[in-house]
Amino acid sequence: MPVESGSSSAARQVKQKRKSHSLSIRRTNSTEQDRLGLQRDILEGQDSKLPPSLRSNLLDLFSQIEREFENLYLENIELRREIETLNERLAAEGHTFDGADLAKGALKTKASHSTSQLSQKLKTTYKASTSKIVSSFKATAARAVCQLVKEYVGHRDGIWDLSVTRNQPVVLGTASADHTAMLWSIETGKCLLRYTGHQGSASGDQTAHIWRYMVQLPTPQPVADVSVSFSKTLVFFYVLYKLLVFSIVLHRDLSKTPCEDDVDFSDKDEPDCEVEGPIDCPSIRVATTTLRSHQGVVIAADWLVGGRQVVTASWDRSANLYDVETSELVHSLTGHDQELTHCCTHPTQRLVVTSSRDTTFRLWDFRDPSIHSVNVFQGHTDTVTSAVFTVGDNVVSGSDDRTVKVWDLKNMRSPIATIRTDSAVNRISVSVNQKIIALPHDNRQVRLFDMSGVRLARLPRSNRQGHRRMVCCSIWCEDNSTCNLFTCGFDRQAIGWNINIPALLQEK
Repeated sequence: MPVESGSSSAARQVKQKRKSHSLSIRRTNSTEQDRLGLQRDILEGQDSKLPPSLRSNLLDLFSQIEREFENLYLENIELRREIETLNERLAAEGHTFDGADLAKGALKTKASHSTSQLSQKLKTTYKASTSKIVSSFKATAARAVCQLVKEYVGHRDGIWDLSVTRNQPVVLGTASADHTAMLWSIETGKCLLRYTGHQGSASGDQTAHIWRYMVQLPTPQPVADVSVSFSKTLVFFYVLYKLLVFSIVLHRDLSKTPCEDDVDFSDKDEPDCEVEGPIDCPSIRVATTTLRSHQGVVIAADWLVGGRQVVTASWDRSANLYDVETSELVHSLTGHDQELTHCCTHPTQRLVVTSSRDTTFRLWDFRDPSIHSVNVFQGHTDTVTSAVFTVGDNVVSGSDDRTVKVWDLKNMRSPIATIRTDSAVNRISVSVNQKIIALPHDNRQVRLFDMSGVRLARLPRSNRQGHRRMVCCSIWCEDNSTCNLFTCGFDRQAIGWNINIPALLQEK
């Protein structure tokens, strides 16, 4: 008859102990749940000056804390029992050796190793649990308020770009793949003017137009030549729809992984906004100034500080600097290896930043008339969709590699902050007053981050509100109390938002 060895017997005892302890843990958990429910009912019945929603959240958080520590306590007991069983087995096996010191040494080594593992596991579990609880508490204490205020519907194709005037009166401008540009009243959502002066071919008309017009705002204000100030902000351009789809959609890896907190988990595009009948607003066809010289589609434009020069970016891999009064080409900024995607000027200095599909963005310095320096930055692994200046000494770049990076102009060897997202990032913008970055995404979402890379909010999006297709561009408007952020996309509409970020949330 076979005789069971000492080690086999010890192993069987360990299994039996584990099984019985597992059953006791289940019974304990059930009992604890009943006890916690009873305590919660007692606490909720007590008087409190806290709002019911806040008090409920606090009770949930404290319950989570208690459950986490109970689980740690039970796990600690289980590990201690395993250590004791291991010590007993090692002590029993140590009798077979002649030297007692050898058994003691092995026992101490095993016990020390098990204790170290226990300590490390407790630290890791405690750190992860407390981090989750603290994050939940911060989210409860302060929440960003993002409210959709107005929808600007009238274009018959996707809206590629938008901008606002930098001085009073504040007017919204949009440029679309339907060959038109429009001016809008921010308060009423009414179209004030349509520009139809671009003529396109298979590659676009390769020009940028400057035009002026007097518009009467629907609000009771004196008539002003808003086109003069507006021309200092906007240079509208035409891009044929098929080429837009070719360059923007087909050349991008559209995200198919929605964020965990997205309301709508479907990547299927929803129906566009339908435009019923002609838009009742005046239109003009003739440009005041036409800027030529590009050999490809003009994809972006911006005014240099002072308003006497304008810079344009094109698919011909170059950016051009023009004199507005004479329409003459002052400088051709060449060096990019592939098509340009965006250009931006510094609000107070003669600096220009251009971005390209060659995964780089370039900083052009025109502060010294005799020296025009350029610096190349290779911080992304895919198309740089945009790079913009802030009021301070920072540059923020976004890319199809699903990252946004914040750079310091004084030391641009490496970014000071990196934001990682789940979808390609399009034309970003930075709030002057609040220093908040708005990120429009290919997956129809718009997210807000601070300059240190901390996520603040996500604009609401569902079947009833928000964008239904790719969001192309965002722009902040600091001088309007109704809407302070605007976005546009391939769903043919621009949206005005009211964003309120509590100071506590920005400082966390």
